[in-house]
Amino acid sequence: MKKKITFLGTGTSQGVPMIGCHCEVCTSEDPRDSRLRTSLMIEADGVRVVIDAGPDFRGQMLHHKIEDINAILLTHEHRDHTGGLDEVRSINYFKRHDMPIYCTARTAEAMRRDYAYAFGENRYPGAPVLSLIEIDALEHFSVGELKFTPVYGSHSFLPVVGYRFGNTAYLTDFKSITDEEVEKLKGVRTLIINALRHTPHPSHFSLNEAIAIAERVAPERVYFTHCCHEIGLYTKVEPTLPEGMHLAYDGLTIEI
Repeated sequence: MKKKITFLGTGTSQGVPMIGCHCEVCTSEDPRDSRLRTSLMIEADGVRVVIDAGPDFRGQMLHHKIEDINAILLTHEHRDHTGGLDEVRSINYFKRHDMPIYCTARTAEAMRRDYAYAFGENRYPGAPVLSLIEIDALEHFSVGELKFTPVYGSHSFLPVVGYRFGNTAYLTDFKSITDEEVEKLKGVRTLIINALRHTPHPSHFSLNEAIAIAERVAPERVYFTHCCHEIGLYTKVEPTLPEGMHLAYDGLTIEI
């Protein structure tokens, strides 16, 4: 079964360029330096799954001409990863199906709070139809033929979940991960992992920290995502990375 992934967004919570910033990255004309909020699309045999739906979700769907998806997987409850969920209303309407949302119980509780008008007895007419599926007790779950294994970590003091699917794994907004969870990543051929910037940050892997995790997992190829403008220009950073490791950029599509 052939699969491909598309990086819908590879930026941090404020995106790149940042409002009001005039650094060389934010003013770069290279499209690889412009980063929407982080999101990934997985496609395989007619099944299409998106991980995280931030504030740029609508634009990402329109840009890639995506009219339907089978499910959304959430990594955690922060708005740069969930702020676009209202936009599934169009899919509800035109494709006539609810949108399955896979997430932890903590994130599900936050969604019921943030999108209260979409839940409860007095659901607002025209609100998105979101079907929350809690994954805490699930070792694996499937969307069509795609099987996912949750991989847990910490985003500072906040729990966050990544996903392994086949020979690929996706981690974003991680600052730490236990040895037990790293074991879940062993054997992957493609690792996608967050690397905010070069200097340490209290809630995200730096580039060096992400490289260290990647070296422990030892996949064939690594792509760094959730990068802020401090990561530097793509053309300057990409040549400095270890063999097999790359900066991801918006619109990049690879077969897995």
